[in-house]
Amino acid sequence: MPETITFLAVSGVRVRNTLLDTHAVTLPGFVHRGRTIASLPSLGLLTIAALTPPGYDLHYEDVIDPTDAEIDALPGDLVAIGALTARIDVAYRIADRLRGRGVTVVFGGLHAKVLPREVAQHADAVAVGEGEDLWPRIVADWERGSLRRFYMEDRPGTYDLARAPLPRYDLLDMERYNRITVQTSRGCPHDCEFCAASRLFGRYRRKPVPLVLRDIDAIRARWPRPFVEFADDNTFADPAWGTELLDGLRGRGVRWFTETDVSVADHVQLLDRLAPAGCRQLLIGFESPRRASLDGLDARNWKLRRRDGYLRAIERIQTRGVSVNGTFIVGNDADTPDVFPEIEAFVRESGLAEVQVTVLTPFPGTRLAARLAAEGRLLTRRYHDRCTLFDATFTPKNMSLEQLEAGMNWLFGRLYSDAAVQERKRGFLAMARSRRRAS
Repeated sequence: MPETITFLAVSGVRVRNTLLDTHAVTLPGFVHRGRTIASLPSLGLLTIAALTPPGYDLHYEDVIDPTDAEIDALPGDLVAIGALTARIDVAYRIADRLRGRGVTVVFGGLHAKVLPREVAQHADAVAVGEGEDLWPRIVADWERGSLRRFYMEDRPGTYDLARAPLPRYDLLDMERYNRITVQTSRGCPHDCEFCAASRLFGRYRRKPVPLVLRDIDAIRARWPRPFVEFADDNTFADPAWGTELLDGLRGRGVRWFTETDVSVADHVQLLDRLAPAGCRQLLIGFESPRRASLDGLDARNWKLRRRDGYLRAIERIQTRGVSVNGTFIVGNDADTPDVFPEIEAFVRESGLAEVQVTVLTPFPGTRLAARLAAEGRLLTRRYHDRCTLFDATFTPKNMSLEQLEAGMNWLFGRLYSDAAVQERKRGFLAMARSRRRAS
């Protein structure tokens, strides 16, 4: 029988903030988005699966908090594990038990890149960088019985997305997922202090449009009328490339969601192509309505310079029938307790269809984590399980921890109640209809 390789995604998030845990996370608007995120398959694991040489029995598994019996039932002579920082301790527990019964365990992903020596305590090998280049070397060494502890890229952050394989979507049990992920680009040209992904894997790169359409068509062949979430940090940072992508998507019958920055609203030809190409929603990081909180957030103060155009950008996008999910961060150094009602007021004034509020989180490897550590403001040296985006991990500058948690709880109650969610839906529909009437 062929040897078995299992690609294991450790998913789910457990919020530690007791106020949110007992009140706000039960609100419908919050729960809906959380379930959507939790149901996404790991595109990274599906991608390296496509680079596995023939002759192996391949499996994809997705777990949250497995029991020992469930871990023991996992197939695999070799198991590749991917996990977010917030779930890494669960991944370590799984890895330790697998290794205890003789399974070879390999870790990769952002956390492994940032803290490889920590990860290596629970792994036989660690991929420190982009998996497309490293995975084939790992499998070859495993075949020869010469697996090394660490695998580094020769030229970090330079993988050419024109070489990107077709992810192994065929390994998925689609009944478990409400949407499928596709990558069109990697990284982001902005250098935000808090960002855990955009710069850790190198410069901003785009996948050639024909390869994106190849991935889309492979999904369409398996699932009629799929909903796709582009696994990007900033899909339309290059508007000319984005326009080409939209022209290719039109007519394929695919509905999709992605993340981008507010500059998408500057490009009329691109905006006019969004809805006809199947775009249902754009997630845009506005970060804060407060100018002082935007100051210094990114290396070039790009977001601060865009602040005055926020309302106009939302209107230009939503009048074209594409909803905007505006994201905001609380806990910035300029934030005071007044920031919570300011965010609520901005959401109401803007007519945003959806909104997401998270607490500033110093993910390992970010400039933010280094700065807060140097300032002595981290609550603990190790806080992996609190990297949920909803838990405080440091001492705020201009409010107490209690004020931060209470403010989040109040704001969630205001934004995610049934009445607030329905009001935003009605506002978006009215905004979308206004342009149709005008034309």
